Amino acid sequence: QVQPVESGGGLVQAGGSLRLSCAASGGSFSRYTMGWFRQAPGKEREFVAGIHWAAKNTYYADSVKGRFTISRDNALNTVYLQMNSLKPEDTAVYYCAADLWGTGSSNPGEYDYWGQGTQVTVSS
Repeated sequence: QVQPVESGGGLVQAGGSLRLSCAASGGSFSRYTMGWFRQAPGKEREFVAGIHWAAKNTYYADSVKGRFTISRDNALNTVYLQMNSLKPEDTAVYYCAADLWGTGSSNPGEYDYWGQGTQVTVSS
């Protein structure tokens, strides 16, 4: 099994950028499809982006397409989320999750292991 740990959150003005990192220890990282999810206060956890375990495909929520980019470095056991043109509605706790041999599902129930989350706050 893997244990994801997120970092890189913070406070940024609207229009700014942040890069989140997720380091996964304890398992065969290259076997896991990785996903980023977020949860704003009073809302359900929602899919943001995913990257296939073989890095063949990436997946994005419509709300972040063209602004966010997910990537992975299997040598470093790390997945990244580059977030550009941030909006106040992007404010949430962002979670990294791992799905063994996953297909890139947007369903959080498909993911086996989760990090503790990192707060992203976008001010207007």
